[in-house]
Amino acid sequence: MLSQLRPAIVMMALFTALTGVLYPLAITGVSQLVLAERANGSMIERDGVIVGSSLIGQNFTSERYFHGRPSATVGYDPSDASKTVDAPYNAANSSGSNLGPTSKKLVDRVNAAIESEFGAGRIDVVAADTVTTSGSGLDPHISPQFALAQIPALAKARGLGEDRMRLLVEEHTEGRLMGVIGEPRVNVLLLNIALDALK
Repeated sequence: MLSQLRPAIVMMALFTALTGVLYPLAITGVSQLVLAERANGSMIERDGVIVGSSLIGQNFTSERYFHGRPSATVGYDPSDASKTVDAPYNAANSSGSNLGPTSKKLVDRVNAAIESEFGAGRIDVVAADTVTTSGSGLDPHISPQFALAQIPALAKARGLGEDRMRLLVEEHTEGRLMGVIGEPRVNVLLLNIALDALK
């Protein structure tokens, strides 16, 4: 019995060290050398201050900024014991809404979002991402159509020309990966930083 127990303990210790310590350290080291920016969260700095990540959306509510798509993480912040702080784009609470196309709750939410966007004068055409959440609930991108639809209201709020703002959206539109994968998209945080830089 002891002759079988000793090799089992040695193998367990060896594989724990290999897969639980050495492998994670090696992968972390390689990622820091090869992809340091991405491995550290793709943080975006502005005037030496981190203002966000290019991978996680933010809740822009001012009429002076482009708005992102709705967040699925609209429940309360899990670290808030009082349950009074709403948490859109909370990366610690990432999830989809799990509402299907036959869900009355989804239909009601989408209709309310459409009315809100039209009422605020931010859009004149409804792109799908204007009123629907992404699978993670944290998507930092919107479609070029949604960005362009927001321009008249933004131009009015900022006193800027619509043509210059359209050019800004075009400059910040990312194409399909290798020309075929995905859809054209605009990173809302990067677009809003560029918008602040306009004179």
